[in-house]
Amino acid sequence: MNRNRIVNHPILGTLKEQSTVTFTFDGKTYSGYENDTIASALLANGIRTLRLHEHSGNERGIYCNIGHCFECRVTVNGIPNIRACITPIEHNMVVESGKQLPSPLDPSNEKIPKTYQ
Repeated sequence: MNRNRIVNHPILGTLKEQSTVTFTFDGKTYSGYENDTIASALLANGIRTLRLHEHSGNERGIYCNIGHCFECRVTVNGIPNIRACITPIEHNMVVESGKQLPSPLDPSNEKIPKTYQ
């Protein structure tokens, strides 16, 4: 698929051939493997910045990669605050980076992200 993906791991072995899924991120088409998360597919395509920090505007990416923090929030098919690390990619999914969104834990925010989907 691309040179950023680990296909031969010293402990896990060789990655088995999988079906390819195409999706868009910020208007550009990318591909990943079926059952990839948004985060893993983007990393495999060389994308490390997923959003901007709420207050400073600094670039943010993946932090915990297990769904506990909210650093990897993106907008998916028009729905904001979706965590890229726990959301599988789907064919023709439209993913947009976070454009300095309000804090997900701000009590005045009516749409607080779900912990589990």
